[in-house]
Amino acid sequence: MFDYNIGFFGWILLTLAGFFIGVSKTGIPGLGMLSIAIAAIVIPARLSTGVILPMLILGDFFAVAYYRKHAQWKYLIKLMPWAVAGIIIGYIALGRMSDQQLRPIIGFIVLFLLGLNEADILNRWNIPARWWFAAAIGLSAGFTTMIANAAGSIMIIYLLAMRLPKQEFIGTGAWYFFLLNWFKVPFSASLGLINPDSLILNLKVAPAIIIGSFSGVRLVKIIPQKIFEAIIKVLTFIAAIKLILW
Repeated sequence: MFDYNIGFFGWILLTLAGFFIGVSKTGIPGLGMLSIAIAAIVIPARLSTGVILPMLILGDFFAVAYYRKHAQWKYLIKLMPWAVAGIIIGYIALGRMSDQQLRPIIGFIVLFLLGLNEADILNRWNIPARWWFAAAIGLSAGFTTMIANAAGSIMIIYLLAMRLPKQEFIGTGAWYFFLLNWFKVPFSASLGLINPDSLILNLKVAPAIIIGSFSGVRLVKIIPQKIFEAIIKVLTFIAAIKLILW
Protein backbone atom coordinates (compact mmCIF):
# COMPACT_ATOMS: atom_id res chain seq x y z
CA MET A 1 0.00 0.00 0.00
CA PHE A 2 1.03 3.61 -0.42
CA ASP A 3 3.29 5.19 2.20
CA TYR A 4 1.98 8.59 3.30
CA ASN A 5 5.19 9.54 5.07
CA ILE A 6 6.33 11.97 2.36
CA GLY A 7 6.93 15.02 4.52
CA PHE A 8 6.07 18.69 4.13
CA PHE A 9 8.36 19.22 1.12
CA GLY A 10 6.81 16.18 -0.56
CA TRP A 11 3.32 17.62 -0.20
CA ILE A 12 4.47 20.91 -1.71
CA LEU A 13 5.86 19.05 -4.73
CA LEU A 14 2.70 16.96 -5.17
CA THR A 15 0.54 20.08 -4.95
CA LEU A 16 2.73 21.73 -7.58
CA ALA A 17 2.45 18.62 -9.77
CA GLY A 18 -1.33 18.77 -9.41
CA PHE A 19 -1.41 22.43 -10.42
CA PHE A 20 0.74 21.75 -13.49
CA ILE A 21 -1.51 18.82 -14.45
CA GLY A 22 -4.49 21.17 -14.46
CA VAL A 23 -2.66 23.77 -16.56
CA SER A 24 -1.39 21.10 -18.98
CA LYS A 25 -4.87 19.71 -19.60
CA THR A 26 -6.55 23.02 -20.43
CA GLY A 27 -3.69 25.28 -21.50
CA ILE A 28 -0.12 24.09 -22.14
CA PRO A 29 -0.03 20.33 -22.93
CA GLY A 30 3.75 20.01 -22.59
CA LEU A 31 3.59 20.67 -18.84
CA GLY A 32 2.17 17.18 -18.31
CA MET A 33 5.58 15.51 -18.38
CA LEU A 34 6.91 18.04 -15.88
CA SER A 35 4.11 17.04 -13.49
CA ILE A 36 4.99 13.37 -13.81
CA ALA A 37 8.67 14.10 -13.22
CA ILE A 38 7.86 16.12 -10.07
CA ALA A 39 5.62 13.35 -8.70
CA ALA A 40 8.35 10.78 -9.33
CA ILE A 41 10.67 12.77 -7.02
CA VAL A 42 8.29 12.17 -4.12
CA ILE A 43 6.97 8.71 -4.98
CA PRO A 44 8.83 5.74 -6.51
CA ALA A 45 8.39 5.88 -10.29
CA ARG A 46 6.28 2.72 -10.62
CA LEU A 47 3.93 3.64 -7.76
CA SER A 48 3.65 7.21 -9.03
CA THR A 49 1.85 5.98 -12.17
CA GLY A 50 -1.09 4.87 -10.01
CA VAL A 51 -1.09 8.07 -7.96
CA ILE A 52 -0.88 10.31 -11.03
CA LEU A 53 -3.59 8.55 -13.07
CA PRO A 54 -6.65 9.79 -11.08
CA MET A 55 -5.07 13.26 -11.02
CA LEU A 56 -4.83 13.17 -14.80
CA ILE A 57 -8.44 12.02 -15.10
CA LEU A 58 -9.65 14.96 -12.99
CA GLY A 59 -7.73 17.32 -15.26
CA ASP A 60 -9.17 15.49 -18.30
CA PHE A 61 -12.68 16.11 -16.98
CA PHE A 62 -12.21 19.88 -16.94
CA ALA A 63 -10.50 19.85 -20.34
CA VAL A 64 -13.29 17.84 -21.95
CA ALA A 65 -15.96 19.98 -20.29
CA TYR A 66 -14.46 23.18 -21.69
CA TYR A 67 -13.13 22.04 -25.09
CA ARG A 68 -15.66 19.27 -25.90
CA LYS A 69 -16.92 21.06 -29.04
CA HIS A 70 -13.41 21.50 -30.45
CA ALA A 71 -12.37 17.83 -30.68
CA GLN A 72 -11.57 16.54 -34.15
CA TRP A 73 -12.93 12.99 -33.97
CA LYS A 74 -11.64 11.92 -37.38
CA TYR A 75 -8.13 12.00 -35.94
CA LEU A 76 -9.15 10.22 -32.73
CA ILE A 77 -10.92 7.36 -34.46
CA LYS A 78 -7.71 6.48 -36.31
CA LEU A 79 -5.79 6.24 -33.04
CA MET A 80 -8.17 4.55 -30.60
CA PRO A 81 -7.93 0.85 -31.63
CA TRP A 82 -4.14 1.04 -31.76
CA ALA A 83 -3.94 2.91 -28.45
CA VAL A 84 -6.06 0.24 -26.74
CA ALA A 85 -3.70 -2.43 -28.09
CA GLY A 86 -0.74 -0.40 -26.85
CA ILE A 87 -2.21 -0.16 -23.34
CA ILE A 88 -2.68 -3.94 -23.18
CA ILE A 89 0.92 -4.48 -24.34
CA GLY A 90 2.09 -1.94 -21.75
CA TYR A 91 0.13 -3.72 -19.02
CA ILE A 92 1.92 -6.97 -19.85
CA ALA A 93 5.31 -5.23 -20.04
CA LEU A 94 4.78 -3.41 -16.72
CA GLY A 95 4.95 -6.72 -14.91
CA ARG A 96 8.15 -7.75 -16.71
CA MET A 97 10.21 -4.60 -17.33
CA SER A 98 11.18 -1.65 -15.17
CA ASP A 99 10.34 1.89 -16.21
CA GLN A 100 14.08 2.66 -16.00
CA GLN A 101 14.56 0.29 -18.95
CA LEU A 102 11.68 1.71 -20.96
CA ARG A 103 11.97 5.46 -20.41
CA PRO A 104 15.11 6.03 -22.57
CA ILE A 105 13.43 4.20 -25.46
CA ILE A 106 10.42 6.49 -25.19
CA GLY A 107 12.68 9.55 -25.03
CA PHE A 108 14.57 8.64 -28.21
CA ILE A 109 11.30 7.94 -30.06
CA VAL A 110 9.96 11.38 -29.08
CA LEU A 111 13.19 13.13 -30.13
CA PHE A 112 13.17 11.32 -33.46
CA LEU A 113 9.57 12.27 -34.21
CA LEU A 114 10.10 15.85 -33.04
CA GLY A 115 13.09 16.14 -35.37
CA LEU A 116 11.08 14.84 -38.32
CA ASN A 117 8.31 17.33 -37.54
CA GLU A 118 10.72 20.28 -37.26
CA ALA A 119 12.35 19.35 -40.57
CA ASP A 120 8.84 19.22 -42.07
CA ILE A 121 9.61 15.71 -43.32
CA LEU A 122 6.35 14.33 -41.93
CA ASN A 123 4.19 16.65 -44.02
CA ARG A 124 6.57 16.84 -47.00
CA TRP A 125 6.29 13.07 -47.46
CA ASN A 126 2.58 13.16 -46.51
CA ILE A 127 3.32 10.74 -43.66
CA PRO A 128 0.49 11.92 -41.33
CA ALA A 129 -2.07 10.82 -43.97
CA ARG A 130 -0.75 7.24 -44.06
CA TRP A 131 -2.59 4.62 -41.99
CA TRP A 132 0.61 3.27 -40.43
CA PHE A 133 1.48 6.67 -38.95
CA ALA A 134 -1.69 6.63 -36.83
CA ALA A 135 -1.02 2.96 -35.98
CA ALA A 136 2.54 3.69 -34.84
CA ILE A 137 1.52 6.74 -32.81
CA GLY A 138 -1.46 4.92 -31.29
CA LEU A 139 0.57 1.88 -30.24
CA SER A 140 3.41 4.03 -28.88
CA ALA A 141 1.07 6.37 -27.00
CA GLY A 142 -0.98 3.52 -25.54
CA PHE A 143 2.12 1.64 -24.46
CA THR A 144 3.86 4.65 -22.90
CA THR A 145 0.74 5.93 -21.15
CA MET A 146 0.35 2.56 -19.45
CA ILE A 147 3.94 2.06 -18.33
CA ALA A 148 4.85 5.64 -17.41
CA ASN A 149 1.93 8.06 -18.04
CA ALA A 150 4.29 9.47 -20.65
CA ALA A 151 2.16 9.49 -23.80
CA GLY A 152 1.72 13.26 -23.75
CA SER A 153 4.89 13.91 -25.73
CA ILE A 154 3.98 11.36 -28.41
CA MET A 155 0.44 12.68 -28.70
CA ILE A 156 1.81 16.21 -29.06
CA ILE A 157 3.85 15.08 -32.08
CA TYR A 158 0.70 13.62 -33.65
CA LEU A 159 -1.38 16.76 -33.07
CA LEU A 160 1.41 19.01 -34.35
CA ALA A 161 1.59 16.88 -37.51
CA MET A 162 -2.15 17.42 -38.01
CA ARG A 163 -1.54 21.21 -37.88
CA LEU A 164 -4.49 21.85 -35.56
CA PRO A 165 -5.32 25.32 -34.17
CA LYS A 166 -4.70 25.51 -30.42
CA GLN A 167 -8.30 24.94 -29.27
CA GLU A 168 -8.74 21.93 -31.58
CA PHE A 169 -5.29 20.77 -30.47
CA ILE A 170 -6.30 20.81 -26.79
CA GLY A 171 -9.84 19.51 -27.39
CA THR A 172 -8.73 16.52 -29.46
CA GLY A 173 -6.03 15.63 -26.96
CA ALA A 174 -8.47 16.07 -24.07
CA TRP A 175 -10.91 13.48 -25.39
CA TYR A 176 -8.10 11.09 -26.27
CA PHE A 177 -6.66 11.08 -22.77
CA PHE A 178 -10.03 11.17 -21.02
CA LEU A 179 -11.12 7.95 -22.72
CA LEU A 180 -7.76 6.20 -22.56
CA ASN A 181 -7.03 7.12 -18.94
CA TRP A 182 -10.37 5.66 -17.82
CA PHE A 183 -9.57 2.53 -19.82
CA LYS A 184 -6.29 2.21 -17.88
CA VAL A 185 -7.90 2.31 -14.42
CA PRO A 186 -8.76 -1.43 -14.10
CA PHE A 187 -5.25 -2.38 -15.21
CA SER A 188 -3.58 -0.04 -12.69
CA ALA A 189 -5.92 -1.21 -9.93
CA SER A 190 -5.17 -4.87 -10.67
CA LEU A 191 -1.45 -4.12 -10.28
CA GLY A 192 -2.13 -2.46 -6.92
CA LEU A 193 -1.01 0.93 -8.21
CA ILE A 194 -4.44 2.47 -7.47
CA ASN A 195 -5.75 1.69 -3.99
CA PRO A 196 -7.81 3.38 -1.24
CA ASP A 197 -4.75 5.08 0.25
CA SER A 198 -3.63 6.56 -3.05
CA LEU A 199 -7.16 7.80 -3.77
CA ILE A 200 -7.22 9.67 -0.44
CA LEU A 201 -3.99 11.36 -1.48
CA ASN A 202 -5.63 12.28 -4.80
CA LEU A 203 -8.50 13.98 -2.97
CA LYS A 204 -6.04 16.12 -1.02
CA VAL A 205 -4.30 17.26 -4.20
CA ALA A 206 -7.56 17.79 -6.17
CA PRO A 207 -7.94 21.53 -5.32
CA ALA A 208 -4.57 22.27 -6.93
CA ILE A 209 -5.65 20.43 -10.11
CA ILE A 210 -8.91 22.40 -10.26
CA ILE A 211 -7.12 25.74 -9.81
CA GLY A 212 -4.61 24.73 -12.48
CA SER A 213 -7.39 23.78 -14.90
CA PHE A 214 -9.05 27.20 -14.67
CA SER A 215 -5.65 28.89 -14.94
CA GLY A 216 -4.88 26.94 -18.12
CA VAL A 217 -8.12 28.06 -19.77
CA ARG A 218 -7.28 31.71 -19.13
CA LEU A 219 -3.66 31.25 -20.20
CA VAL A 220 -4.38 29.68 -23.60
CA LYS A 221 -6.67 32.59 -24.54
CA ILE A 222 -3.81 35.07 -24.45
CA ILE A 223 -1.08 32.96 -26.11
CA PRO A 224 -0.74 33.37 -29.92
CA GLN A 225 -0.75 30.18 -32.02
CA LYS A 226 2.94 30.33 -32.98
CA ILE A 227 4.07 30.92 -29.40
CA PHE A 228 1.74 28.13 -28.22
CA GLU A 229 3.39 25.69 -30.64
CA ALA A 230 6.89 26.88 -29.76
CA ILE A 231 6.27 26.39 -26.03
CA ILE A 232 4.97 22.85 -26.38
CA LYS A 233 7.84 21.91 -28.71
CA VAL A 234 10.41 23.14 -26.18
CA LEU A 235 8.66 21.38 -23.30
CA THR A 236 8.39 18.18 -25.33
CA PHE A 237 12.13 18.33 -26.11
CA ILE A 238 12.95 18.81 -22.41
CA ALA A 239 10.64 15.93 -21.49
CA ALA A 240 12.36 13.63 -23.98
CA ILE A 241 15.83 14.50 -22.64
CA LYS A 242 14.56 13.89 -19.11
CA LEU A 243 13.28 10.44 -20.10
CA ILE A 244 16.65 9.56 -21.61
CA LEU A 245 18.86 10.82 -18.79
CA TRP A 246 16.80 10.09 -15.67
